[in-house]
Amino acid sequence: MDYVSGEILTENGFKKGYIAFENRTIIETRKGSPPKKPVYKGLIVPKFVNVHTHIGDSFIKEKNIDLPKNIEELVAPPNGLKHKLLHETKDEEIIEGMEISLDQMIKSGTKYFCDFREDGILGISQLKAALHLWKISSIILSRPDSLTYDKNELDLLLKNSEGIGISSISDWGYSELQKIAKESKRKNKIFALHASERIRENIDDILDLKPNFLVHMLKASESDLIRVKEDKTPIVICPRSNSFYGFKINFKLLKKVGSNILLGTDNAMLNSPVILDEINYVKSITNEFSTMELLYMTTFGARKVLNLDCDILGPNSKADFVVLDKKSLRPLFNSV
Repeated sequence: MDYVSGEILTENGFKKGYIAFENRTIIETRKGSPPKKPVYKGLIVPKFVNVHTHIGDSFIKEKNIDLPKNIEELVAPPNGLKHKLLHETKDEEIIEGMEISLDQMIKSGTKYFCDFREDGILGISQLKAALHLWKISSIILSRPDSLTYDKNELDLLLKNSEGIGISSISDWGYSELQKIAKESKRKNKIFALHASERIRENIDDILDLKPNFLVHMLKASESDLIRVKEDKTPIVICPRSNSFYGFKINFKLLKKVGSNILLGTDNAMLNSPVILDEINYVKSITNEFSTMELLYMTTFGARKVLNLDCDILGPNSKADFVVLDKKSLRPLFNSV
């Protein structure tokens, strides 16, 4: 039996103690010092959840293309450069790029990732092909192949994914989105969307779709954020991606409003899908959130929003944890 000790992240913050584990199973979690020398000491946290990724564009990073910093030119459907490259590129290259991202996530302690998967049923098939041999769990939010509602296509997408992840209400005819959102909810699937990323969008229209969570909300007003909080809708922020386009997050306002914040890494063509890189970036540009708050967002907080198991780091649970250096947050131990 092996031991790790230090500060264990719980739903109520850090608590000093140790974890005993054997054969990838936690035997006990206790306060105080372990009965023998621990193999590692540091911050002990559950494996991470990356709540917003686009790993389908991972292959683009490998091409070393000079990408435009205009968000519409790069990612807006259907004519953004990303979408053109996805349509022009062979499945094998797209899948190989995804596998690079999967490897990076696994090695850095991520257990779950929520991917907004473009290109309809083909996009789902590509991601599932990439996932085949990798020990990581996905929440696939698919997307219709065109900016229109097609009941047969939507039924197929919802059958083969955990829900729908839309670009934004600005890209769609609103009545089309209403049908998609309603059908997703009827089938108890997730419905999520990018919101107020490039421009401020109508918050009533957004919330009337009853999204499980929103991504970005950069251009939202304080009153918008208050409405979102009152609606109990979480917001996923992706600071490194936003900075690529020259966008800034109003961390102070998010904290003032008390928004339920989660973290994602967004487009893999821009950034590594490593959630610790996102945490460290946030720490480098703001002191609004403590290390504990950021780690909570990417563990317990994310699990609650995505309805994942929160009964973790206790006796008889899987040894799915990471030990981090207290200062640098560098992984010292990853129970792969």
